[in-house]
Amino acid sequence: MVAHANNLSVSSAPANGQPLLVPLQCGCPSGSPNAYAPTQYQITPGDTYWIISTTKLQNLTQYQAVERVNPTLVPTNLDVGVMVTFPIFCQCRSRADRATVALVTYVMQPGDTYASVAAAFAVDAQSLVSLNGPEQRTQQFAEILVPLRRKVPDFLPPIVSRNNATATPASPPPSASPNNATVVSKDRDGVVTGLAIGLGVVGALWLLQMLLLACLCRRLRAKGRRGDAVVNGDGVEGGRFAKTSSSGADGGGGGAERFLVSDISEWLDKYRVFKVEELERGTGGFDDAHLINGSVYKANIDGEVFAVKKMKWDACEELKILQKVNHSNLVKLEGFCINSSTGDCFLVYEYVENGSLDVWLLDRDRARSLDWRARLHIALDLAHGLQYIHEHTWPRVVHKDIKSSNVLLDARMRAKIANFGLAKTGLNAVTTHIVGTQGYIAPEYLADGLVTTKMDVFAYGVVLLELVSGREAADETGEPLWADAEDRVFRGRDERLEARVAAWMDPALAHQTCPPGSVATVVSVARACLHKDPAKRPSMVDVAYTLSKADEHFADYSGESVSVDGSGEIAAR
Repeated sequence: MVAHANNLSVSSAPANGQPLLVPLQCGCPSGSPNAYAPTQYQITPGDTYWIISTTKLQNLTQYQAVERVNPTLVPTNLDVGVMVTFPIFCQCRSRADRATVALVTYVMQPGDTYASVAAAFAVDAQSLVSLNGPEQRTQQFAEILVPLRRKVPDFLPPIVSRNNATATPASPPPSASPNNATVVSKDRDGVVTGLAIGLGVVGALWLLQMLLLACLCRRLRAKGRRGDAVVNGDGVEGGRFAKTSSSGADGGGGGAERFLVSDISEWLDKYRVFKVEELERGTGGFDDAHLINGSVYKANIDGEVFAVKKMKWDACEELKILQKVNHSNLVKLEGFCINSSTGDCFLVYEYVENGSLDVWLLDRDRARSLDWRARLHIALDLAHGLQYIHEHTWPRVVHKDIKSSNVLLDARMRAKIANFGLAKTGLNAVTTHIVGTQGYIAPEYLADGLVTTKMDVFAYGVVLLELVSGREAADETGEPLWADAEDRVFRGRDERLEARVAAWMDPALAHQTCPPGSVATVVSVARACLHKDPAKRPSMVDVAYTLSKADEHFADYSGESVSVDGSGEIAAR
């Protein structure tokens, strides 16, 4: 998408310092006064909101806005590794303005004027005034909006094609101060230099689809020349694909197999290509002693531990999904292997130490060690992972198989979403092939085969109920957990919700510090997620925000736990 927005080939390497147009999906989350594209960033040592906003994001946001969209984080006490949402300022085009195909967020540089910016983008300077107000109000390093009047692939503004790697600021920036949100750092290496397309939700989606289709056509024509080199590890040097290899061995498979291999070859540069012998040695010949679950095995390869998923020739769709995503709350794909002689494909993932959430909830000893705060953090991690695939991928990704057994816990008991085998891209698709796990399937998907992100939201609501109750998504008779919650928890007066929740929740939580307000908030979120009308279910952005508020109950909580007497009344002790 970046390549096509800038009239570059996918394999090209832009010059150091070259400005790029970056396509973004603009929106206005509920409760926010500004339109923005939420961007996830993981804090590293020395990071502050101000430093990231002015250097790595080149003033495309401001630290005050970062504080607003991360209300649960303390800006002066950020833990290394924490995920922070940085709002990239943007705006959706007006439906009345049919001439505008996209809006560019541009940061005013030293010496810039409306006239110079308008000339660079071949637009009328008056259009800048209409969108941003009079020029005299615009400060240096402030964000302005520039309306593009032509399709991006057919028109490239001179400012994008110009290489300004040698450009230097007119004068040194003022000293770093949290009170100066518009200061730009001199460290400009490896950053987006001030440009981002805020694509309108309605007007520009078709444009991106055309870009992706054009990209796919070119790739399919080019991939056939090198596809078979993947089979059985041919063309691999030192565990990675040899880029200079232009011909490969005949895998002996049929046309369908060769097409799959060539389709996978598109991502060879991103992943390690394992040899079958490596995986067999690492798993003891795929011995049951190494079996984790289903067809996933634990493998020790050169001192590193991996999880190896053994599949038939159907890994292409999963690979297409996995190459699009990269988030700390998603299980990371490390590499793959193809064995044409047996028709097997192996996906090699990071090994997540503590296994799946369902095991922790159903094992009574483990459940007692999984206190409420740990469960709430698991719910938040899962919400952040779903928010990422729903909001920050294009086309949108629908997981389709959210359940507690597909939620893995690492050494710090942080949650990661696994198993993208059923995942689909795109919105509002309809299928007649219904797949899923009993108790998690959304009613609209079961009835009409409608595939949307809201089916993930429904399944997420079931996982929340599992975290609260410690019970399975469906009992021995097949009754779903959400149906029991409707009868015993959801119905009734809101002021009695905490009492009903206390009587229904996991007995393992009964003797722990467990704020009743926090638990009731999670149950309320679950109820909203399980609404029969998918249009009335919340987005994962709203879910993550609400759950972060539930976590704040611990800051003010006195330490009392809750119990229920025989009459069902809630009592504190």
